[in-house]
Amino acid sequence: MNKGLITNGVAAAVTAVGVASSQPLVTSVGLFSLSGAVTNELAIHMLFEKVPGLYGSGVIPAKFESFKAAIHNLMMSQFFTDENIDRFLSGQTGSKILDLTPVIDKLDLSPAFDALVATVAQSSFGGMLSMFGGVDALEPMKAPFEEKMKASLADIASSDGFHENLLQALESPQILSDFKSQIAQIVQSRLDELTPELVKSLVQEMICEHLGWLVVWGGVFGGLIGLVAGVLQG
Repeated sequence: MNKGLITNGVAAAVTAVGVASSQPLVTSVGLFSLSGAVTNELAIHMLFEKVPGLYGSGVIPAKFESFKAAIHNLMMSQFFTDENIDRFLSGQTGSKILDLTPVIDKLDLSPAFDALVATVAQSSFGGMLSMFGGVDALEPMKAPFEEKMKASLADIASSDGFHENLLQALESPQILSDFKSQIAQIVQSRLDELTPELVKSLVQEMICEHLGWLVVWGGVFGGLIGLVAGVLQG
């Protein structure tokens, strides 16, 4: 329901009735009501659209870069402060900060096994190993080696000591600074994807419903002023 259109329609109808019936008081109420409603609706329109000859119109698209900068500053100064990040990390003390098991499960440990084989081959056991087929004889050990290594890494990553050390590292000033810098870059990159038209559409959608009441009340108060003016003139 378009509140502005209904208000303007009612005000215009009252004006028409006043003129047709030669009732100055009714005409005054209708004209003042129509002027208040139209003026407020024009003011709302001027927020989003540039009107030739009207200075200050189209302020939201014109201040697009300032709008983005304000959002960025709000996010970084209110949400991603050192205190908030530290409070979040401190709140994780009694629980695990990160579950690294899915990452460990996807690890390719072939380089680790190859390094182990190379180490054995270059050691004093290398000569003995050549008697049993060389390094190829160790190939059947690859799968069990990777399985046991992943299990060991998962145990280490889930230990309390590991998470305590990780928490201490994350709370260091340098880490916090780097973390905030990365967050700022992510926020900025997302804001850079916004266009003036998209911002205008989002803002219009959010506030037009509420600003529509400005048109209604403009018509109401305009009508009351017109009533007072008509009575005084009468």
